[in-house]
Amino acid sequence: MKDMIDSNTPDTLTFRKPESEDGSNIWELIKSCKPLDENSMYCNLIQCDHFADTCILAERNGVAVGWISGYLLPDAPDTLFVWQVAVSEEARGLGLAGRMLDKLLSRDDMAGVLHLKTTITRDNDASWGLFRSLAERHNARLTDEPHFRKDDHFDGEHATEHMVTIHFPAPVAQAA
Repeated sequence: MKDMIDSNTPDTLTFRKPESEDGSNIWELIKSCKPLDENSMYCNLIQCDHFADTCILAERNGVAVGWISGYLLPDAPDTLFVWQVAVSEEARGLGLAGRMLDKLLSRDDMAGVLHLKTTITRDNDASWGLFRSLAERHNARLTDEPHFRKDDHFDGEHATEHMVTIHFPAPVAQAA
């Protein structure tokens, strides 16, 4: 099946699990998506190698244009924590992040996931919109509370990160 990224360019958009060889390309994508934290290339390599089942890579004609990293919480395997969402500048505004989340959550690997967690600063309107939209699409309840606080955790150098939790009525993978 061919996915169209926009009506003017009939490029093929694919979604897949990352492989260790994708680590450097994902690192470059994240570096281009300011203000995302630039973790080390090694971190992205480990994500691709150890956490491929809970991450997703979107490519347009073989070029990385979207990435979501996540993992199942060790003490709550029914909860996916989304660490980072990156969409290249040329692919923004096309709903790619929402499509990646839906495709990730619909995998058999996510069959037991009932909750999604992520952290978002209050001023990150794009992320709030993305996760509110995800909750609405799946008739889920979204809650949030301050988690990593500006003064307690970031020495006043970074805005408070709110823990956002989406409670799905049933695993998305089973509903798909």
